[in-house]
Amino acid sequence: MSYIAELRKYVGQRPIINIGATIIVTNDKNELLLNLRSDTGTWGIIGGGLELGESLEETAARELWEEAGLKAERFELLDVLSGKELFFRYPNGDETYTVIVLYKAVGVSGVPRINDDESSRLEYFSVNALPELENRAEYVINRIKGKII
Repeated sequence: MSYIAELRKYVGQRPIINIGATIIVTNDKNELLLNLRSDTGTWGIIGGGLELGESLEETAARELWEEAGLKAERFELLDVLSGKELFFRYPNGDETYTVIVLYKAVGVSGVPRINDDESSRLEYFSVNALPELENRAEYVINRIKGKII
């Protein structure tokens, strides 16, 4: 059971602070890999919560594999984001304020494929033609648009 799932047993749906790694993956056309979230039906960026005893780089590697079937040679730290803009209410009512440690995956290998039940699709998009984004993904992309992608 994940750390957050275990924590939810005690706090219920009340807001918590969730620290996690979010990973920017681009292809040779500088398009951004997004995942269609199975819980909200909106598009998001690969990433997830830190587990107990895990480094943020280990979280990034695990999430990149779980959500996209990809591996990276390394992760380049881009930014640390937090604040009210990163509040999120899951469809089940759980509330969280996310602290995003944002990485760019460098030396990516593999073919994107879904390895978990959190996504229903993976697709690369131009930053000038993005689909409907989950609010945290939109915030992140607006922060890095023109700088990284």
